[in-house]
Amino acid sequence: MSGGASALTGRTAVVTGGGGPLGRTLCAALAEGGARVVVVDRDGGLVDQALAELPDGDHRGVTADLLDADALGSVVSQVERLGACDVLVNNAAFTGTSGVPGYAVPFEEQTDDAFELALRLNLTVPFSLTRRLLPLLRRTGHGSVVNVSSIYGLVGPNMGLYAGTVMGNPAAYGASKGGIAQLTRYLATVLAPEVRCNAFAPGGIARGQADEFVERYEGLTPLRRMATEGDFRGVVRWLASDESAYVTGQVIAVDGGWTAW
Repeated sequence: MSGGASALTGRTAVVTGGGGPLGRTLCAALAEGGARVVVVDRDGGLVDQALAELPDGDHRGVTADLLDADALGSVVSQVERLGACDVLVNNAAFTGTSGVPGYAVPFEEQTDDAFELALRLNLTVPFSLTRRLLPLLRRTGHGSVVNVSSIYGLVGPNMGLYAGTVMGNPAAYGASKGGIAQLTRYLATVLAPEVRCNAFAPGGIARGQADEFVERYEGLTPLRRMATEGDFRGVVRWLASDESAYVTGQVIAVDGGWTAW
């Protein structure tokens, strides 16, 4: 996955959740490939921070809570005013560490409200944004949708990893990320040939988790380490560009081999 410095020159890439740790890295990778990046996040401060980290270019920031229907519509309108969307990266999501009541708690304590909220952000929003931005994606003839799934969209959770820690693995996370994998396959078939749709499924990213969790996780990973955000730079740039022009409908695990055994 080479993705040269000019692979995305002249193209506009919209990245949701672009202010978070992974989102900022994805934005930077696309900008370094030559794209104009539209950073979308609900936290305006994080949007500004992400923009400040990008190489020079006509990059834009959009502050919006994607769970708000009006804000979601505003994102679409602002992108439409730019007149271009060659790449859409659906990255915004509740993760296992999101502080939503009734979400990352033992299964018996998980609530319907938290489940539905996570499905809205993790699955319904990517569906809606892709649908609404489709005219722009189609216009270019090389539109690319890149969804962010997870290893837990491919396999079930190993709950033993979390024993003795405050961490959890909510049902809504795996269900929504599995849904993203299937939505990716659906979109790949119905949007072809003008628009490609793929996803990548990250493994666990090292973010200061409890030592016992990290030790267990690394012991179950062939490459014997957790991921860093930088491990996903190449895959997003490759899937966004014409270097993957004959690739669609795929969910690429970037997990150090976690799902290989």
